[in-house]
Amino acid sequence: MDIILKVLQNKVALVTGSGRGIGRAIALKLAGAGASVVVNDLDEGVAMETAAEIEAMGSRAAICTGDVTAPDFGDRIVQAAVDAFGGIDIIVNNAGYAWDAVVQKTSDEQWAAMIDVHLSAPFRILRAAQPIIAAAAKEEIARHGRATRRTVVNISSVAGLGGNAGQAGYAAGKMGIVGLTKTLMKEWGRYNVTVNAVAFGVIKTRMTAGEAGKSTITVKDREIRAGVGKEILDAMESGIPLGRAGTPEEAAGAVYLLCLPEADYISGQVIVAGGGWSL
Repeated sequence: MDIILKVLQNKVALVTGSGRGIGRAIALKLAGAGASVVVNDLDEGVAMETAAEIEAMGSRAAICTGDVTAPDFGDRIVQAAVDAFGGIDIIVNNAGYAWDAVVQKTSDEQWAAMIDVHLSAPFRILRAAQPIIAAAAKEEIARHGRATRRTVVNISSVAGLGGNAGQAGYAAGKMGIVGLTKTLMKEWGRYNVTVNAVAFGVIKTRMTAGEAGKSTITVKDREIRAGVGKEILDAMESGIPLGRAGTPEEAAGAVYLLCLPEADYISGQVIVAGGGWSL
């Protein structure tokens, strides 16, 4: 019989963009380890599906639908966690997408959208969470002499670390989140919060799996081109030392590692989950 260790029992996790793809895999991974999870997606239907899967595991789920780039969203999702579960232990800033163009064809709208979703949205969530985390840590220190360890995992990309042609806005946002990660690591260390980032390489999601030039995703009434041509994907995979793209579950595993008690002394780091591939 398999023994499932509930190493995150009594932890509360907030995962943005967790109705589909990597975010969903992260939410299910944390829930499988015992965490209660606040699920977020633009689409209430897929958020409800993820929440139902979490509850079927025996863990608890709450839903906070909506656009992570809305000015009030950070306050809303933090309050949802407090109302449903009483606090926050894990924050995973995962929501995002790619809206690509070479720089001379990138509109102000495209640029702003990429910075908003990959950098401004995580900033607002973390800003909203700070008073909750600080108050809890101070109370724990007063009672027990030490704050409970909490963790933040921000999602970056190898495109942010090395740049990528056609992704000026995406890469800038993904590198910006690294700077935010390292700053929060220094500000929140006194609360016993570890703050790290995971930079993904090629992961098979709806952003990469569709047929290039024909597949799209809808984001806030925008039709965004998605998909990678087979020849391009084959070329990318041939450059990955492990010889293949990753799965959402493997991507989630990298986030999970940073949430485990064994990672209590790891902070301010960028872990690349790319099968050895880099740009």
